[in-house]
Amino acid sequence: MKGSEFAEAVRRYADTVYRVAFHSCKNPADAEDIAQNVFLKLYRTDTAFESEEHLRRWVIRVAVNESKKLVCSAWFRHSVPLEEYAQSLPFEEPEESALFLAVMELPKKYRVPVYLHYYEGYPVKEAAALLGVKVSTMQTRLQRARERLKKKLCEPEREN
Repeated sequence: MKGSEFAEAVRRYADTVYRVAFHSCKNPADAEDIAQNVFLKLYRTDTAFESEEHLRRWVIRVAVNESKKLVCSAWFRHSVPLEEYAQSLPFEEPEESALFLAVMELPKKYRVPVYLHYYEGYPVKEAAALLGVKVSTMQTRLQRARERLKKKLCEPEREN
């Protein structure tokens, strides 16, 4: 990959890779490290990308794999308070903050599919392929995530 092509790919996909990594590890510093590893692999690869979509899928798939590798590593036992990070984000409405926290509290197997499907706009079939799961598994995880989010976000309304 030429220098200008690589720079354009980094510019275009850096935010996506970071967000995929962050949704897996919930830690900004680790997400940055994962993104750096992904783009290092992109720089070193000799893969001939057929299209822009092929490149995008490759980058996201590598981000998912790198995230899994980090989360499964033995030293990944520390945590960052989620509320502390959420307070640093510029939410326009309180509901956005509540939704963000609710999504981030989901187990990883639900959180990453929600991100890929609802935030990145991948159809269920493509998101399943990126995560290496069956389409039916992806549909089930999205359904269960929606149920958990609905339960968590609607509980305060019932109490009032």
